[in-house]
Amino acid sequence: MSHSTAAQAQESAGAPTMVVSARPVVLAAPGRGEDLQVRVSAPATGSGLPVIVFSHGFGCSMNDYAPLVDFWAAQGFVVLQPTHLDSRTLGIPAEDPRTPRIWRIRIEDLTRVLDGLHVLEASVPGLRGRLDRDHIAVAGHSWGAQTASALLGARVLDSDGVPGEDLSDSRVGAGVLLALTGLGDALSPFAEEHFPFMKPSFDTMTPPALIVAGDHDQSMLSTRGPDWFTDPYTYSPGDKSLLTLFGAEHSLGGITGYSATETTDENPARVALIQRLSSAFLRDAFQADDTSWKAAATELEQSPDPLGKLESK
Repeated sequence: MSHSTAAQAQESAGAPTMVVSARPVVLAAPGRGEDLQVRVSAPATGSGLPVIVFSHGFGCSMNDYAPLVDFWAAQGFVVLQPTHLDSRTLGIPAEDPRTPRIWRIRIEDLTRVLDGLHVLEASVPGLRGRLDRDHIAVAGHSWGAQTASALLGARVLDSDGVPGEDLSDSRVGAGVLLALTGLGDALSPFAEEHFPFMKPSFDTMTPPALIVAGDHDQSMLSTRGPDWFTDPYTYSPGDKSLLTLFGAEHSLGGITGYSATETTDENPARVALIQRLSSAFLRDAFQADDTSWKAAATELEQSPDPLGKLESK
C-alpha cells in the first residue's frame, strides 16, 4: 500500500493531523424510497489512502461514531458512513413496508457506497485521486457489524438452516466488527420473533477481520452470556483476531460518540485501545511490512493492568 507519510510525519512532529469531512453526500438510490446520504471523512493531505466503509448501529446515523471516525481519518484512512433506513434521523415508522427488509437494504447501502466511490471522492475538495481503491475495509458496530460481515462473506440461514444468498464483495479485503452478534441458535424469544435475519453463518467469512467483544455485554437478544459475541471469531475461518474487553458493555466504552447518552460503560482508555488496535490491524492487513499491529498487540500483552485480551488465529 502506498500509504501517505504526510499524516505520519505530522503526527511524529506532535501536530494533530487535519481531517476534512463532507456531509451529506447524496447517492441516488432508485427503489430504496430515500436517496442514500453518506458522510466522507479524510485526512487533508496524503495519497494512497485506504478506505473504510462504516455501518452504524440501530437508530444511529452518519453523524455518530466520531471517536472512531476522527481517529481513523487522522491515521490516513478515508471513512465513508452511510445513513441506513433505521436511523432516527429519517424517522421512518416501524410499520413502513420496508422495515422487514431493512437488514438487506443495509447491505445494499454498503455496496452502493462502493459503487459510488467516484462520486464520494469528488465531493470533498482536493480528495480526488488520493484513494487507494485496492485496499478497502468494512467496519460496523452491533447491527452495523452484522451488515458489514455480509460483505466479508457471512450468510444468513433460513428457517431450515440453509445459507442464504452470498452477498460478499470482492472489493473488500478486511473488516473490523464491533459487538457483532453470535449464532442464531441462542436467540431470545423476542429476537426470534422480530429479527429472523439474526441467524448468521460465519463459515464463509474468510477475509481478515478484527472482532471486538465486551465481556460484560449481556444482550437481551440472546439466551447466552457475553461470550455470544465471540462466536464470529470462533466459527469463522482464516485470519481472525479477537479483542475481548474487560468490563465492556455494548457501546465498548463509548465508541458511538464523545458524549453519547446511550453509553453505559464510559471508558476513554478502552475507546483509545480500540482506536489503536483497529487501525493497526487494518494497516497490517493491507501492508505486509507494517509493524504497528505486532507492537500494539505486544503492548497490550505486557501491560501490568490490561484493558482486555487479544487472541489470533
